[in-house]
Amino acid sequence: MRIIALSVAALAFARPAMAEESLRLTYRTYAVGLHIADAEAALGLGPWGYRLSLSFRTGGLASVVFAGYSASAVEGTWNGDRPSPRQYSSNGVWRGEPRAILIDYDKGIPTIRQLLPPLEPEREVVPDALRANSADSLSALVALVNTVARSGRCESSIRTYDGRRAAAIEAHTAGQESLEATGRSSFAGPALRCDFTSRVLAGFRTHESDRSDYRPLHGSVWLATALPDRPPIPVRMTVETRWFGHATSYLAEASVRQ
Repeated sequence: MRIIALSVAALAFARPAMAEESLRLTYRTYAVGLHIADAEAALGLGPWGYRLSLSFRTGGLASVVFAGYSASAVEGTWNGDRPSPRQYSSNGVWRGEPRAILIDYDKGIPTIRQLLPPLEPEREVVPDALRANSADSLSALVALVNTVARSGRCESSIRTYDGRRAAAIEAHTAGQESLEATGRSSFAGPALRCDFTSRVLAGFRTHESDRSDYRPLHGSVWLATALPDRPPIPVRMTVETRWFGHATSYLAEASVRQ
């Protein structure tokens, strides 16, 4: 479910210092035909920096089996066309257990200020070389939105670090597709499809029989101009999860605020 939360984060626009207007987006997520989660996001995307906040809560069947919610935020600057986060934070509850993380970045080096629950002793330590010049998952997805806005293509690659694991995310252009109207979404029409793969590089549990972390996860995101005179944004996302198979998030509502 955490992958769903991070995937629906590549969304909106906010913070006057970086952009004069705010784009607020709401998404609903479904799996095996059932509503399982909701997310709201706001992101400021400007020429010098970006800022994203995301709130995510399970719903429907998932709220019984995998009850949880989180509030995450990141702010950063651009190093050329690559994101350079300054601070990332996330707080919430997962299966009744509090979770929190606070990461500060200095010249591309992440420093963990808070990690709850603490790092497990049976988890391997992520090497410094994989931590350096990495980004958080929200920044990685903001970078994809920025890449599509600049080039009309999806090609990108980035390393992420979440305090426990290092991963590599790669995206490529799958082409233009036409999304049919559905009662789950406020958008229908042509959209650019980006396919991506997320692969854990380090931070595996050393004594765990479940080796699912070793299996890459795949997904697709469709970006389109959902509001007049605005950059393309994710209007639909399908993500492979470790619990529900494939989950799909639909843009349910979009609005612009000053």
